Amino acid sequence: MTERNAEISRKTNETNIRLSLQIDGEGHSDIQSPVPFLNHMLDLWTRHGLFDLKVDAEGDTEIDDHHTTEDIGICLGQALIEALGDKKGIRRYGNAIVPMDEALAQVVIDLSNRPHLELKAALPSAKLGTFDTELVHEFLSKLALEARMNLHVIVHQGSNTHHIVEAIFKALGRALDEATQIDPRVKGVPSTKGML
Repeated sequence: MTERNAEISRKTNETNIRLSLQIDGEGHSDIQSPVPFLNHMLDLWTRHGLFDLKVDAEGDTEIDDHHTTEDIGICLGQALIEALGDKKGIRRYGNAIVPMDEALAQVVIDLSNRPHLELKAALPSAKLGTFDTELVHEFLSKLALEARMNLHVIVHQGSNTHHIVEAIFKALGRALDEATQIDPRVKGVPSTKGML
């Protein structure tokens, strides 16, 4: 099978990011950014999706975590779409439901080339450590846009914000793992249009 990987670099006046992704990995991560909570979530995403991910990021976190979180989402989305190539043989759809104590999150994905995010999640706390929880939406929206995927995130229940966000990222990894897998029964691109 052809290697499905990508390396992305993005340098702006606000951030400097180098990211590499291997879709058919083993769950290995090396995440270095000045946003500790996002590092933790990306590590969970990598392990549960069985990807290999390396991130080396610098950003203007003396202002806040917004630019760094947003730009890592952009780079990860770009890496996903590049690594997937023509998408021939992929399952295309993925669905995962993950519990984390009292929290229950579901992520449903269509690698459709039609970017869209629906996020139905109440996050009780505005911050997790120094991380603004509104940045969860920012990260997911940039990921969906750049990876050109239809991404639905539904939190069925939860009262602890850390548990809710952790369940989201674990489910995101598992749903993407399912959607990106090669199905030997699929001939060509899984669409009646003949392309994605």
